[in-house]
Amino acid sequence: MTVALAPLQLPPTAEQWPRWLDERTTTSLETARSLIAALKDGAPRSAVEVLELWNETDIAIRAADSATGLFAEVHPDAPVRELAESHQQELARLQTERTQDRDLYAVVDGTDPAGLEADDLRFRDKILRDFRRAGVDRDDATRQRLVEISERLTLLDQEFSRNIRDDVRNIRISPDRLNGLPQDWIDAHPQGEDGLVTVTTDYPDVIPFRTFATDAEARRDLTVEFLNRAWPANDAILAEMLRLRQEQARLVGFDSWPAYDADVKMVGGSPQIADFIAKITAAAEDAGRRDYATLLARRQQDDPTADGLDSADAAYYGELIRREEFSVDAQQVRQYFDFGKVRAGLLDVTGRLFGIEYQQVTDADVWHPEVTAYDVLLDGQTLGRIYLDLHPREGKYKHAAQFDLVLGVTGQQLPEGVLVCNFPRGMMEHTDVVTLFHEFGHLVHHVLGGRQKYARFSGVATEWDFVEAPSQMLEEWAWDAAVLRTFATNDAGEPIPSGLVDRMRAAKDFGKGYAVRTQMFYAALSYEVHENPPADLTQAVRAAQERYDLFRYVEGTHFHASFGHLAGYTSGYYTYMWSLVIAKDLFSAFDRDDLFNHAVATRYRDEILTRGGSADAADLVRAFLGRPFSFDAYAAWLDRAAI
Repeated sequence: MTVALAPLQLPPTAEQWPRWLDERTTTSLETARSLIAALKDGAPRSAVEVLELWNETDIAIRAADSATGLFAEVHPDAPVRELAESHQQELARLQTERTQDRDLYAVVDGTDPAGLEADDLRFRDKILRDFRRAGVDRDDATRQRLVEISERLTLLDQEFSRNIRDDVRNIRISPDRLNGLPQDWIDAHPQGEDGLVTVTTDYPDVIPFRTFATDAEARRDLTVEFLNRAWPANDAILAEMLRLRQEQARLVGFDSWPAYDADVKMVGGSPQIADFIAKITAAAEDAGRRDYATLLARRQQDDPTADGLDSADAAYYGELIRREEFSVDAQQVRQYFDFGKVRAGLLDVTGRLFGIEYQQVTDADVWHPEVTAYDVLLDGQTLGRIYLDLHPREGKYKHAAQFDLVLGVTGQQLPEGVLVCNFPRGMMEHTDVVTLFHEFGHLVHHVLGGRQKYARFSGVATEWDFVEAPSQMLEEWAWDAAVLRTFATNDAGEPIPSGLVDRMRAAKDFGKGYAVRTQMFYAALSYEVHENPPADLTQAVRAAQERYDLFRYVEGTHFHASFGHLAGYTSGYYTYMWSLVIAKDLFSAFDRDDLFNHAVATRYRDEILTRGGSADAADLVRAFLGRPFSFDAYAAWLDRAAI
């Protein structure tokens, strides 16, 4: 008889959260330590038995890792966030100790691979690779230094992220300087007692303001505050992180951190990252220069002396071009994207596409009243649970991302994931809708890929430079007129006109060249500061922007201090564009006139999403496309002119 698996039970009251988190983490770590001891007890075990014990250790460690990683970023109570961070340090220590344990390495290495199934062999190979990358074969002094580096990096990563999360800046301006902004945005920003309006650097403020505000000085003031978040605190922190990562890589035999990091990615090595950045930069040259010239010409209509643009003006003039050249007014567009309707539409669209059903769990215990929970079902069987935490609040993670809560393991536990975003509670920009579809792609990947024998391969467990591809591909559904008309309606209930969506799609092509060049600036910066850590990080930002971006450096700013990907993605920001190349190729298999074609969607679901990390990403793509992925679809997209 099959026993139904139950979702994780979260605390029902605020007072119970500290104890719950402490017990969840402590119990998981104690379980992991006892399993590690069992692996080394000398008892005779088959290779499969060793791998199964290791898997149980992974499950215990990931239980602690997921809970602390999530609630350090999203829990509304600061003491709970701090408790989660303190446990992360203990967790990092255990993970380092495990992969540097020579006795443990001998147990795994001593297993006989003969007769193992393919997934067992893959699991065994990954474990042994992790041991080698952790320095298990180095001398005692080196391994001790690696432990020290790991513990210090955990603290630095936490502080770097916390500084970004907590440093919400603002400008205060008179109401007459809000010209151009949507009325609902203005209504949501009343004057203070001194008659001034506060505009913060949180996304629901900064994105509309930089897009619509006609006051160029105010746009610039807010841009400077936005680019200076976590400055100067994060400058010294990042510098130390870069030095330590470089030292760690060299201690285990790599020339640089990018070489170490790329060793486990599709790209394969550090020189290949540099080559890829150069290739994409060159590919975007003509399209980028063409659209940048159009943007600059439009700015010169307002200021004939202007000889360039920076990010304080880019979004504003891009919006003007789309309004004037394509008859696409973002304020007209946003009237069709009420948050509640968009959320419901997202679930309808992805449910139809992937053949799944969402059932809201109204009595689920959550960490904040605005969080909603849904069980995900396929053919009547519960696959897992998702949580949507989609609005900003004090102390919460500032970007958009999917977090694991529970890793799915066949027969043991259901996958549970959390979508963390910072969207407005009322009307959304269409860019927000696209972001929501993108991030939800990670969430559905986590759940659909959560039926794995080994936790190591559960959910979004592919190579890191493939992780974004399924989410980037799902963005296409947020640009389809037939799809949007199923949920995008105005106050009168009228669906968004197909003609407007057609113009939006045409306008979308404008600016993609210079947007790609900006992405290459980010990619090059993340790569270069890790390849050769600079003495002056601000100068490194300026130099990289001059080489790769078409927009100028904003004087007096320190972008790197709030570039959160330098903590998580380290030198791998290139992965967004690498994944986009694959995403465009994956999408080429779909029928543009029937995005819900059952045969294609089901094959994609089963060949890409449900397999999680059970095979190399290149093999997953080959299985779906029937060939290796190519650059052709991406090149065609990039070359297509908007005007």
